[in-house]
Amino acid sequence: MTYQTIYPYTNEVLATFEDATELDLETALTNGHLLYKKWRKNDLLAQRKEQLQQIAQLLRRDIDYYAEVLTKDMGKLFTEAKGEIALCADIADYYAEKAETFLKPRKLEEVHGQAYYVKQATGVLIAVEPWNFPFYQIMRVFAPNFMVGNPIILKHASICPKSAQAFEELVTEANVETGAFKNLFLSYDLVGKAIADPRVVGVCLTGSERGGASIAQVAGANLKKTSMELGGNDAFIILEDADFDLLAETILFARLYNAGQVCTSSKRFIVVGKENYQRFVELVVEKFKSAKWGDPMDPITTLAPLSSAAAKKQVLEQIQLAKEHGATIVYGNEAIDHPGNFVMPTVLTNITKDNPIYNQEIFGPVASIYQVDSEEEAIELANDSSYGLGGTVFSKDLTHAKAVAEKIETGMTFINSGWASHPELPFGGIKNSGYGRELSELGFDTFVNEHLVFVPEAVL
Repeated sequence: MTYQTIYPYTNEVLATFEDATELDLETALTNGHLLYKKWRKNDLLAQRKEQLQQIAQLLRRDIDYYAEVLTKDMGKLFTEAKGEIALCADIADYYAEKAETFLKPRKLEEVHGQAYYVKQATGVLIAVEPWNFPFYQIMRVFAPNFMVGNPIILKHASICPKSAQAFEELVTEANVETGAFKNLFLSYDLVGKAIADPRVVGVCLTGSERGGASIAQVAGANLKKTSMELGGNDAFIILEDADFDLLAETILFARLYNAGQVCTSSKRFIVVGKENYQRFVELVVEKFKSAKWGDPMDPITTLAPLSSAAAKKQVLEQIQLAKEHGATIVYGNEAIDHPGNFVMPTVLTNITKDNPIYNQEIFGPVASIYQVDSEEEAIELANDSSYGLGGTVFSKDLTHAKAVAEKIETGMTFINSGWASHPELPFGGIKNSGYGRELSELGFDTFVNEHLVFVPEAVL
């Protein structure tokens, strides 16, 4: 496959990279496995803590450099890219600080004797990561597993090779040992070969359902553990007592951040009541009209191009598909005369269950708005999806909002806000959105061996 940086604002090819060879893969596997064995024997947790803290410092020192790499790779606003780098530094610091606590032995009930378990590294992992957050997606699997003692081999998205290369250079600059992290521009055949290798113990993937199913099939055939995050069609429920002033402050971030290319961004807006529905549609149109497309490096730009010409084509085709099956285009879907991959913010309504778009994720600046007559209908509609990643509930009554949130079949629900990501919060979903968790202590534990040590009562 071709690894290229094609700047989404101009569609100019900025860099092309050669695919990794079988020898490159073998070298990475050898180095990673040897380092895993060394860490199991000598621990070196304190050293890794210092190195991860150094990575955080370098990210903050060179935030503009790394942010521009992200922007040129996949087109996100430079201001948003800086936020991504800052979050990566926070994740690094979080795991450096928490690792010792997370790794402490855990006592178990002393029913039949003395028992506890220790958390131990398991070996080399393959990380298959997407383009929409080129640094954050790497950091949220690298940082915890680095502290655990699991080396990482990265297969990044083919459209953001500069980000993958820059992350490896960052790790090297922090004096991390060879083998701890290696970026390889792998073909799909070599990804399969890597997963099958006995030195590899697991695969973490963020991507599409199709990609996840393919990787999981190979991993399953080789009895390798996996964690998967495969996108979402997140519901944003507006209850009858929702605060519309707060909604007005939230809607652009909830749907148009990163040009709508966020797995946990709100995609289906479900409004209880006809009056609130009309009011909300007008609010979304008003806010979408205010979005300013343009140069993502310019701080006044608020709408970035999509990541690629292919991504633009797919979103436009999905809008057309929705229209052909009866959806109403309330606003948007007009061409933007520019060589970049821009899609005009678009509002869809009147989407029926037999519309193919009803159960599709639109990965771009498109809001689908539904009107229901009751809270029960809102919950039913939210749950009528093959996805279950995130979601939002808006209500002035926080106790009630939390009760509604717990009825939604999803991995994460946010109250009176759009999606959020913090090192302390577990990230992941259910249904076709995948399984497993990243971030927080749950993410730390994803690829550890919870090793039981038991002394029977009879021998005490």
